[in-house]
Order: sequence, then C-alpha cells, then structure tokens
Amino acid sequence: MRIKGNLIVISGPSGSGKGTVCKAMFASMTDLHLSTSATTRKQRVGEQDGVDYYFLSRPEFESMIAEEQLLEWANVYGQYYGTPVEPVLNAVNRGQDVILEIDVQGAFKVRKKFPTCVLIFLIPPSRSALEKRLKNRATDSDEEIERRLKWAESEIQQVEYYDYLIINDEVEKAADKVVNIINAERCRPALLDIESLMQKYR
Repeated sequence: MRIKGNLIVISGPSGSGKGTVCKAMFASMTDLHLSTSATTRKQRVGEQDGVDYYFLSRPEFESMIAEEQLLEWANVYGQYYGTPVEPVLNAVNRGQDVILEIDVQGAFKVRKKFPTCVLIFLIPPSRSALEKRLKNRATDSDEEIERRLKWAESEIQQVEYYDYLIINDEVEKAADKVVNIINAERCRPALLDIESLMQKYR
C-alpha cells in the first residue's frame, strides 16, 4: 500500500542520547533505513567504511558539494560531514522510512530540500542532566563541555520549528515515543497507494 517512505530527522544537543535512543528504536523497528553520513575525518579503529561513515578525501567531498550530491553538509572543526542524497532517495522511493541523525543546522537544510520530512527534537529533562551526561562520557575537557552546553542553549531555541519534541528522561520511553511518531506518520495518505485502495470500493 505504501508508495513512499518517510524521511525522519532526529536532532538534539550533544549528550541528548540520540544514538542510544536510535539503537533502542531500531531494536523494535527492523524495517527502518539508517542513513550513513560522509566525512573527511580520519577513520578510527573499529570503524567500517560505508557502515559507520563513508570516509572521503577533501577533493571527493568537495566534488559531491559541487555536483549537489549531498542532502546537507557542514564544516565542523575543519572536517566535512554530510548526507549523500542518492541512498536516501532510493530508500524513500522503495517505501522505506529513513532515519537521519543530524544537527539542527543540517535538519533545516534537509527540510528546504525535502519539505515533507519529519523533524524530531530530542533533549534531556534539564541543563543539569545534560551537563551530567557530558561529564559521564569522560571524553571532553571542562572547556569543551561548557562550549557544548552553550551551543545546546542556541539549538534548543530552534525547537519551535520542529514537528515533535521528546524529553529523553528514560531511553526506552523516548524510543517508544519515536516509534509511535513513525507509525502515525506512516498513515499519511500522501504516502499510500490511494488509487489501489479506491479500486476496492468501486
């Protein structure tokens, strides 16, 4: 019955638990397609090209920018990150729902090119909870944590432009809410083969 899939964009501050919630969500919804980003940063130990990221050289990435082969892209601390458009469109046209886990800036770029995409904003219950999560990761200096917290404040101000807001106080509950949103969005008539349905009523 479905003729197209949804493009689901999940954003939130660093430390909001986007990756953890997505893993929990994928455990219960196995028919989703997770978009793989491209980057020019170096491949880390244990990462697989084409699985964790598409690892590209700067000339390769800049060529994709010039040829408009990216749904969105950004330069983060001197390294390019972006979403290749072809795999996303192929999956959507097959009727698959595609999940993009990207920042606010990227989300708005996607909406400009794909107005029907669904924007979901994920956030911890408070600033103190976010700060605690960032510190518990033990991967950033105090200066970096403070920078991320300030950036989070500016990102949160954009939440009114999103379709949904989820408070991530418990991972399983937050993941269930995302699943419920996806199931509801799958009922939109624009994504269904209405003509085939109408034939059954003639």
